[in-house]
Amino acid sequence: MAEQIVQREYIARINKVLDYVENNLSQSFTLDELADVANFSKYHFHRIFMALTGETLFQFITRVRIERAADMLCYKLDKSIQEIAMDCGFNDASVFARNFKKRFNISASAWRENKNQYANSNLSQVLSNIKQDRLGASYYLSDENFKLFHRMKTKPTIEIKDLPEMPVAYVRSTGPYKGNSQLFEGMFAKLCGWAGPRNLLGSGTKTIIVYHDNPDITEEEKLRVSACVPVPADTAVNGEIGKMVIPAGKYAMGRFEIGTDGFQDAWGYMCADWLVNSGYQPDDRPCFELYHNDHRQHPEGKFILDICIPVKPL
Repeated sequence: MAEQIVQREYIARINKVLDYVENNLSQSFTLDELADVANFSKYHFHRIFMALTGETLFQFITRVRIERAADMLCYKLDKSIQEIAMDCGFNDASVFARNFKKRFNISASAWRENKNQYANSNLSQVLSNIKQDRLGASYYLSDENFKLFHRMKTKPTIEIKDLPEMPVAYVRSTGPYKGNSQLFEGMFAKLCGWAGPRNLLGSGTKTIIVYHDNPDITEEEKLRVSACVPVPADTAVNGEIGKMVIPAGKYAMGRFEIGTDGFQDAWGYMCADWLVNSGYQPDDRPCFELYHNDHRQHPEGKFILDICIPVKPL
């Protein structure tokens, strides 16, 4: 039991570092700085990080920067490649170009050009090699799905809303999650087991799933997903329970009532049908699903949820 508590504390501290890096990609990081975020000695932090993530600190930072840049190249068309590289923390264009080519076996300019042609077979092959048919929120923002013809029988209600900051407590998983209902049930069981005794759950409490990575780009073993519940901003967390803030801003929110087999069509409708005709483009805040019910209590076992995509004017 004591060993599990220690392990959870280590995971919580490393999650803080992952969140910190992701939220500050444009800046430079020092070992001392990130060790302070994790509250570990700088002499041991790097080894602990490697043991828990399977990557060195440098590998993680570089990978997340490159993957963020790859996403931004697809929809921030008003920015040059060099500007995007700088936004993602690359001050040297040659270093960015070399790392991008190494990660995707294609130059950043070719990536942008092919992504905007939508039907380029060479890019489709690159993406298929990376993706391996994965499921997740960011997957449905891929250009490949812009070619899909939606199969929604009833069009959902979609509203544009300005949401305030939302502090949430979370349990996070790293790795494959497509179709793994037991994984999500286990994450929420842990989260609710922590939140219940602290009077953080009520009849109106909504649960949230946040997708941190784009499965078109991030390897399946490194995909991060968080099961969340809203909490007061001053809520104290510990162990494997982390706390983060879902950013304020404008979101497209589509209301769906679907079974377990309806998620792909729902995300496909939002992005392959609605988004491309909406006058909006996706922003670089995380996508999330906001759940309004416990599907186990629904007479047909359906989920009632909002699919929430951060947007800004095209």
